[in-house]
Amino acid sequence: MALKVFADRMSQPSRAVLIFCKKNGIDFEEIRVDVLRNEQFTPEYKAINPMSQVPAIVNGGFKLFESHAILIYLSCAFPGVASDWYPGDLTIRAKIHSVLDWHHSNLRRGTVGLVFNTILAPLFGLPSNLQTAKESEKLLMKSLTKLEHFWLKDGSFLVGSSQPSIADLSLVCEIMQLQLLSETDCNRILSPYKRVVEWMQDTKKATAPHFDEVHEFLFEAQKRIREQTAKESGKD
Repeated sequence: MALKVFADRMSQPSRAVLIFCKKNGIDFEEIRVDVLRNEQFTPEYKAINPMSQVPAIVNGGFKLFESHAILIYLSCAFPGVASDWYPGDLTIRAKIHSVLDWHHSNLRRGTVGLVFNTILAPLFGLPSNLQTAKESEKLLMKSLTKLEHFWLKDGSFLVGSSQPSIADLSLVCEIMQLQLLSETDCNRILSPYKRVVEWMQDTKKATAPHFDEVHEFLFEAQKRIREQTAKESGKD
């Protein structure tokens, strides 16, 4: 029975898992869980992931959620996966875990808070908080600075590696969510971080053509959002 991946391509962690599976030739079935339609709250999905979040996987009788745990599991469970993604050296693994733990409390909080409160909440008529957006952008910029000057200081990829690991894929997919912002805001936020931008491009190249294919859903949403924003601006 093929691996089942429950995902929404608008979700950063979902995209990381999908790209990983495609890049490593893992046979899997993608099952879309439309978060905007609250499909993550259905009884059927909650039986797989009681936390009602994406992504989640089912491999035979084994169920697992949380993208970092999923990426670690896939790296170990499927023999065709290149060792660079999650090397056997325990010291390197520990460093990868360090990056992933840092990511959840810093980069992810900044990105999610900013994009939700400035773009997604207003777009879908949900409550937004401009103060939270400002605080999130501040945390995001601080996180990008840490990436630029600390996490990426020893090599082309995180933890001083010459090839991307699951940490690189997870964090780059996170930063890609900024594409939902206006082009001006996206460039304003990312352009000061030359090393980060180069690292993102290197990670995209290392996972081509799957990176752009999986992100096509995000790019389509970006186009719709920017067109709608321009239309609303024209009314003022």
